[in-house]
Amino acid sequence: MMDHSGFLVGNLTLDLAIFAWFVAQVIKTILHFIVNRNLDLKRMVGSGDMPSSHSAFVCAATMAIGQVCGWRDPMFSLSAAMALVVMYDACNVRRCAGEQAKVLNIILEHWEEIPPELKGRKQLNENLGHTLPQVLAGALLGSIIGFAGPVIL
Repeated sequence: MMDHSGFLVGNLTLDLAIFAWFVAQVIKTILHFIVNRNLDLKRMVGSGDMPSSHSAFVCAATMAIGQVCGWRDPMFSLSAAMALVVMYDACNVRRCAGEQAKVLNIILEHWEEIPPELKGRKQLNENLGHTLPQVLAGALLGSIIGFAGPVIL
């Protein structure tokens, strides 16, 4: 096993994962600005949109583990399995929750007799999950950072 120390928290794998998440969030914020012509800094911590920062995070960690520990190491296998679960969840479970939030927001918008305890509530966050291209873009970004990071650093 190669000995690498990190540059943020002292663990190269975690540092590269955090860096990949940060890069994905910056890209997401810039794309939002280009498309919507307004700078929404909440995109820096928000979920959803292109690219998937969840996918970037887990793929960077997985690739870094493969580079540092070896591609046949059980830690790489476990990390790859967890990355697939996270990406499946982003594409399916969280995306469906976002679609349900859209429907509930429409119901709340048009519901004439809203119970008093629901009046004035914020709308539900509809931007929870990702499309397959968003997940793949995040996975590619994270994989590149995680694969190249141990070699470069």
